[in-house]
Amino acid sequence: MEEVLERQIAYNTAIAQEGMRGSFGAQIGKILLECYGDNVQNRAKAMAAAGSDARMNGCELPVIINSGSGNQGMTASLPVIVYGEELQVPRETLLRALVVSNLVTIHLKTGIGRLSAYCGAISAGCGAGAGICYLYGGRAYEISHVIVNAVAINSGVICDGAKASCAAKIASAVEAGLLGVQMQRKNMEFHDGEGIIRKGVENTIRNIGELASQGMRETDRTIIRMMTQEGNTGLR
Repeated sequence: MEEVLERQIAYNTAIAQEGMRGSFGAQIGKILLECYGDNVQNRAKAMAAAGSDARMNGCELPVIINSGSGNQGMTASLPVIVYGEELQVPRETLLRALVVSNLVTIHLKTGIGRLSAYCGAISAGCGAGAGICYLYGGRAYEISHVIVNAVAINSGVICDGAKASCAAKIASAVEAGLLGVQMQRKNMEFHDGEGIIRKGVENTIRNIGELASQGMRETDRTIIRMMTQEGNTGLR
């Protein structure tokens, strides 16, 4: 496990740095840093976005994936790595936080299914929030509230294929995870009955799975029709 996590740190950091150096896609990572500064919250979003900038737009560097997706692998890992460096945590603590992030992402994605109109980066951003919560000392109770907070904020973002705009969706997903963390640190949370939120983190996760796997079936068909219809100049 340690070997895999160290590879995730090395590979995913390398492609994110390449995304920052190069001119890939819409350059979301660069824009975030240039426009919003070098604070840790923004760096966490920018690095994850820059990794996607590179991967979605021709960079051949390898990525350690999560749930079959390079974008999800980078979203689940890079924000945690950035916060680990900022907080100067011991290496073992960083590795444990990455385990939390990766497993939360997988758990959320399991209920959603392999393919869905639901953007997988949202689950990974939630996982990143859970991992960052761990870095701040949070454990099962605190992490469960971060998960609920994060999925309440951004669930419903659509997946319309692998392309440059994935980087922007990743930045949004990481922002939701980070807001979920800060809400929890201020003892604030979303409550049972507020929209799709239900009492107990597992009940909320089940609702997300049902929303993505059942509720968005027609959305999936509509997106595919839009992407494949004649005259769609965005199709690659």
